[in-house]
Amino acid sequence: MTAPSAAATSTAAATFTAPAGVPARPDPTPPPGHRPIGGVGAAGRHGMLEHVTVRAASSVLVGRHRETTALRHALGRARAGEPTTVLVGGEAGVGKTRLLEEFAGWATDGAARVLVGQCLELGEAGLPFAPFAAALRAVLRADGPEVFAGYEAEFAPLLPELGRTSVALAAPRAAALSDAPRGYLFDLVAELFQRLADARPLVLIIEDLHWADRSTRDLIGFLVRAARPGRLLLVCTYRTDELQRGHPLRPFLAELDRARGVERVELGRLDRDGTAAILADLLGAEPLARAVDDVHDRTQGNPFFIEELAVAGDPIGCAALPETLRDLLLARVDRLPEPAQRVLRIAAAGGTRFAHDLLAEVAGLPEAELEDALRAAVAAQLVVANPDGDYEFRHALVREAVHDELLPGEHARLHARFAAAIEAQPHLVAAGRAPAEIAHHWYAAHDHPRALAAARAAACAAADRYAYAEQRRLLERALELWELVPDAADLLGMDHLALLEQTLDAAVTAGDFSRAITLTRAGLAEVDADAAPLRAARLLDQRGRLMALLGKSDGSRELDEAYRLAAGGPPGVERVRLLADIATHLVKIDPKKAARVGAEAATDAEALGEQVALLSTRIALLCHGERDLTGGLAELGQAAAAARAAGDAPALVLAMVFESDMLCELGRYAESAQAAETGVAEARRVGISRSTGAYLLSNRAEALIALGRWDEAEAVCAEAARIDLSGVTGLHWLQLGAGLRLARAHPGADELVDRALTFLNRPYLWPNHRLPLHELAIEAALAADDKVEAVRAARVAVADDSLPQLPREGWPVLSAAARTAARVGDRELAAAVATLAADLPARHPAARAHAAQVSALLAVGDQALPAWRVAVDAWRADGQPYPLGRALLALAEVTAAAGERDETAAAVTEATEIGRRLGAAPLVEAATTLARRVGLRGAAGGGAGADLLTAREREVLRLVAEGHSNSRIAERLFISPKTASVHVSRIIAKLGVTNRVEAAALAHRLGLLTEAAAPR
Repeated sequence: MTAPSAAATSTAAATFTAPAGVPARPDPTPPPGHRPIGGVGAAGRHGMLEHVTVRAASSVLVGRHRETTALRHALGRARAGEPTTVLVGGEAGVGKTRLLEEFAGWATDGAARVLVGQCLELGEAGLPFAPFAAALRAVLRADGPEVFAGYEAEFAPLLPELGRTSVALAAPRAAALSDAPRGYLFDLVAELFQRLADARPLVLIIEDLHWADRSTRDLIGFLVRAARPGRLLLVCTYRTDELQRGHPLRPFLAELDRARGVERVELGRLDRDGTAAILADLLGAEPLARAVDDVHDRTQGNPFFIEELAVAGDPIGCAALPETLRDLLLARVDRLPEPAQRVLRIAAAGGTRFAHDLLAEVAGLPEAELEDALRAAVAAQLVVANPDGDYEFRHALVREAVHDELLPGEHARLHARFAAAIEAQPHLVAAGRAPAEIAHHWYAAHDHPRALAAARAAACAAADRYAYAEQRRLLERALELWELVPDAADLLGMDHLALLEQTLDAAVTAGDFSRAITLTRAGLAEVDADAAPLRAARLLDQRGRLMALLGKSDGSRELDEAYRLAAGGPPGVERVRLLADIATHLVKIDPKKAARVGAEAATDAEALGEQVALLSTRIALLCHGERDLTGGLAELGQAAAAARAAGDAPALVLAMVFESDMLCELGRYAESAQAAETGVAEARRVGISRSTGAYLLSNRAEALIALGRWDEAEAVCAEAARIDLSGVTGLHWLQLGAGLRLARAHPGADELVDRALTFLNRPYLWPNHRLPLHELAIEAALAADDKVEAVRAARVAVADDSLPQLPREGWPVLSAAARTAARVGDRELAAAVATLAADLPARHPAARAHAAQVSALLAVGDQALPAWRVAVDAWRADGQPYPLGRALLALAEVTAAAGERDETAAAVTEATEIGRRLGAAPLVEAATTLARRVGLRGAAGGGAGADLLTAREREVLRLVAEGHSNSRIAERLFISPKTASVHVSRIIAKLGVTNRVEAAALAHRLGLLTEAAAPR
């Protein structure tokens, strides 16, 4: 539905233990034998988090489906009597304990018994059998000494309190075997576990095996290789980054690997989406994409580090590491020999990844000494060697912490040496990276003249690679350095305004519109419009389109002034291109004026032989106003071919945007999705994914939604979210994603809807963006059963002056408004909809289907049944499954009232199948409720009672039965009161009752409350 405005053209989340060298965060007092995961919540208010409560540890398990599945399958094998052991490895902070806590909860819910023991950081000379003692102590407290079957004295070496118990209770008996051979003790432990497992499956979790003493390892080995108790699942965790060469656990793990029934599960770091999920949980809101990028780059997906950065303060550009995290990161560095520490400090100045030859050049050490130092860093798991001969810090935050420890003079000297070395030998860094590396190091060395020249050179190199965001950052640095270098203009061969204009172009192309509009203000303050009218006109043209893109105004004032200056400027190619740009940007504001300015530019272009300059203008004019879409597609193809031949990538991408948009309007959804996908790849290739290319992502999502490929559409919307689009370029995917979540009753629907609807508060919004938001507002109110808000939103929508001029966007709005009028019986609203519908053209399949649907919604009496049959046929012709499903459901309502039972059953069955295929839970629920209400057994595949209710609705029902208000339910379930109200309304409708009291009574009678787990 959206093409760009012409303006756009030019884990385991929480972990339980801290990494090596630092104690874990304080835990609540644990029950014996079980150490709970996660710390006590903490709140922080910093920077972007000023109004957000931040928990100290995430409550969600992220990105561990494969590992969780492996553990569940292992427990399944153990239940069947097959002795099973799982070894869970991963670096410190990656979320091993959090994973096991989640698994332990699941296992306990499945009637398994879970025991947990912790190895202590005391090494080989530590307390023997510490984790087994902790686990058995839990058994003693839960089951009493009788569980040891008279062998209390024999178990006393593990549990001293058993020795005291046996003396206090005892009748005289044979001498206690407190010094019994270890083999006998091991047999007794195995027999005890066997007895416990006979009662119910037993899960024994041993954490931090890298700290295990020899006795503990021997007992584990006995259980795995010799005793092998049935129905026992043994799970051991260990830190992979602790297993240095010579660590006693390395050969032990190798031995266990050879035993039958032993499986390894390795936990890796989280991807960017996992980082985003943890931050969303910690912050209580969707984080900004740039915050996710910054945190993920710094933490490299380690959940513990993510939590520490999020709780410490503003995740975006947080300059200082939290002291506790810094100490933790440096603890292992401090244990290195001094020569290795010195080399590590040098390497830290070079970046997270560094080449051996470059480090050798900068360090100036004998090769043997350098290799010894690197070998020590690698053995300490601080640095890893790559197959290509480079080295990399194991954690980016370790490098950051080491780099922050450099003294000021040392910092400047090292960076200067790196810059000089790379300048002399560019091959010492990755191909194409030398300019950026040199610029970075001279800047860090505080050599301002060299840093200025290097930043400009690196920016040019970045532009050659289509890396416009990097180009913008480097040019911003050059602007920063300009005032610090007296002869900056001579050094760069350009004036300050030219540098500012280059930075502005890079910011626009990179999609950083907020920064770009600030740069236009600075440029206009500096330019002399009388002396350089075309320069001033170009700045005004850019500012005008940016004002519209950011929703500040339509930009017409700036564009009019830009045209006035350009019209009086000197003739030539620059003026032709400027007029063409102005015409392109006027298309959405004043199409007639855009055509006049475009014609003027075309005349000049023909005289100069510069027709290529008009490609974008030609494309924009083709695709706005009254148009024959089929003929327009052919002309658009010719323009795209010309752009391709001319190497004009922005014009080609623009053509692909409009092509996918036109195909979608024509109902050729599969072709639209394919065209958009091709365009996305091209936009990515030339670095304009955040500007013109952004519309290709949302166009693809729109086509996929129409095709019923909703999971793919969700993925595309997620990709758009990751790009962090600026201004209204991010609105289309947001509106589509919000509608998709509403249709699926997604828990995050309210948040996305609210984010989208905030755009309506902006001073200006293009009509083709504004109308879909009106539709979304109505649908959101109807989904929440808020009839008052639905009527208000519908009245605002039908009063929008642009609706009669935009049939494609207008028909969905009229459908939503008509649905509201029908639901609440608002005759005045229905009349307003009917008046607008009478004059609104319906040229294409979706528009015709909406028109038929509006007629059906407004039909009364005997007219309703034939009208809904027509609407269903129209949606079949269009091919969109979701509106077809809704129309079928409405048809079923009418046919049921007319006594057409077979037709009703067929419509309900088909609507249910569509809803299930799409994952549209409300549609399935509505079909199931209708089937039950009209007595269609099996038509919707539903049943009575609990089968009708989702897991969340059963939780809500339990709280309703306990007498809680909606506000209290919201607090208990961590949802909004509005969402709680929607759940209660749906429960009442599904159960066929009239109020909460009746719902609670029916729930008691049907036994629904026993099936609802207590909310956590």
